[in-house]
Amino acid sequence: MNFRYDINGLRAIAVIAVVIFHFDPTWLPGGFAGVDVFFVISGFLMTSIIFRGFEKSSFNLVKFYIARANRIVPALAALCLAVLLAGWFILFPAEYAALGKHAASSVAFISNFVYWQEAGYFDAASHEKWLLHTWSLAVEWQFYLLYPLILLALKPLLGVNKLRHAVLALTLAFLLFSIETSALWPSASYYLLATRSWELLAGGLVFLYPVSLRESQARVVAWIGILLIGLAYAIVDATHPWPGTLAIIPVLGTAMVIMASVQNSWLTNNWLFQPLGRWSYSIYLWHWPLVVFGYRYDIEYWWVAGVTLSVLFGFLSYRFIENIRWQRIESLPGLWRAKPVWIGALALVTGLTIMTNQGLTERFTPQMQSLLSSMSPSPYREKCHIDDYDDPDNACEYENNNVTWAVFGDSHSVELAYALADRLARQDQGIKHYTFSGCAPSLLQENGTSRCTRWYKEAVADIISDKRIDSVLINHRYSWALFGDHVPDYPAVPQDDDPERTARILRSFDAAIRELASQKSQVIIVYPVPEIARTVPLLVASGYLFKDNTEQIIGTTRAYYEKRNAVILEHLKSTAYPDNVKMIRPADTWCDEANCYAVKGGKALYFDSNHPSVFGAQALISLMPQEWLESSGLKTGAL
Repeated sequence: MNFRYDINGLRAIAVIAVVIFHFDPTWLPGGFAGVDVFFVISGFLMTSIIFRGFEKSSFNLVKFYIARANRIVPALAALCLAVLLAGWFILFPAEYAALGKHAASSVAFISNFVYWQEAGYFDAASHEKWLLHTWSLAVEWQFYLLYPLILLALKPLLGVNKLRHAVLALTLAFLLFSIETSALWPSASYYLLATRSWELLAGGLVFLYPVSLRESQARVVAWIGILLIGLAYAIVDATHPWPGTLAIIPVLGTAMVIMASVQNSWLTNNWLFQPLGRWSYSIYLWHWPLVVFGYRYDIEYWWVAGVTLSVLFGFLSYRFIENIRWQRIESLPGLWRAKPVWIGALALVTGLTIMTNQGLTERFTPQMQSLLSSMSPSPYREKCHIDDYDDPDNACEYENNNVTWAVFGDSHSVELAYALADRLARQDQGIKHYTFSGCAPSLLQENGTSRCTRWYKEAVADIISDKRIDSVLINHRYSWALFGDHVPDYPAVPQDDDPERTARILRSFDAAIRELASQKSQVIIVYPVPEIARTVPLLVASGYLFKDNTEQIIGTTRAYYEKRNAVILEHLKSTAYPDNVKMIRPADTWCDEANCYAVKGGKALYFDSNHPSVFGAQALISLMPQEWLESSGLKTGAL
């Protein structure tokens, strides 16, 4: 084909949108749809290559794969190796091991499956994954592998002329499948080829069903296509199921621009878009690690440097990596002749080595290793903490068969349970562990009101009926239950927009306390744990790289803690509980008058931005006087 200036301009329009969205989503909330534009372009180009080969009886599957590898692998492998090299100096072992895994999956083109299993694309944790954007390359490569095979299988049955009807049928079928699954399984739908393939196939339809337009008509069609793409960028955001029905807008817009084939339009063929279009693949590769770097170190106005560096690195990658004419090694068979295969293999082996060696902990001093190891959750979190209903009678019991305590609550109680069990084990007592993820107090609600209402009621009943249990420690992420996560609004605090709901949750909490206190010798309430500005690994990373200080790191201010938790703090202070209800106040040890700390004495109090680490939980349990622990043991005859 002759060089398509319109397609090259579309690439620029796509990459500009993606880069803007990732550096600041508020500027272009639907900018992620730029990926959909890329998919349509790829589908058009691949279909044209395959069908032209069919028409001339010259299509060679191996050569097709080698050409795709030459196009994609070198720049991708170079990026992965560069990020792995940088990670040696700045990433902690767990992060580095995860990066190794992600790099290996990226060059193996299975990263879309990996990220699908780990988290959603728009989750906060996505900003800690340096190669998250390679999911789209995995989708494209999977399409490149399967699409020609399917066409080759159908070609003898249908012939070349009727084969296009099969592509149309597949496009419609996968579109309907995508619309359905985007609503039911949004994360899977976002990442997987089955729900993205209709976009690539839609590009193929533009080639297979050409439309003849006069120049004036073509310009109108191109204009409408650009407007549709811009409309998607403007009206869509991360709350919409994607790629659902709304994805038709940018897909249709891109198809219209390609169909119009206007080569001299200033919309696509201008002094800015043409070079950006040529560099677009490499810009796309480099921009996301730069986004993550700025997020990791919380660099103010990072978008200025980040966008500039994205374009600069993109140009350099295009000039010195993409433009290299990779010669084949003629003495090797098949795909192994392609040198990019060996470059990808180097990145794959490097990533797997880092992953299997658990991030190469020996890179750090013993003091730093001690800090890093303190950022750990309970070893029983996966086994004993539930996210869906399970009979409370099945709750874990540890570290001693002489169960005298129950720990009850949401995910903020998990590490407290482990720390308490560890302390009780020294005097031959054990605990029973009742925790349900994100479970707000709901004792007085109707079953089915929330996903944990039934469990909450049954757990309280199970604790009461278990005569071994004499003491109960209860804890919740109270302000999350009342107002939601603190991260999106930090350092602002939410308003109480639903006082009736707040009152209902607090009544349920009090009812649980009073019911347990009436049946057990003591109930220990843990006050709110401070929620900090950023995750501990990110705070430590900034202290390690820029400040050379990891002994004591501020997590947030004492004023923020008190504002964020004002409702529950006032409630706990003003409510008259039975005499056998006692309190632990984390702020007494984790905060001073001005600040609340994420790291104290070279040890992390958290493993993320709100959950206590095992070390932090041990610090809280140490606030409990010994007589609180001995009272249960004495009553049950343990001591």
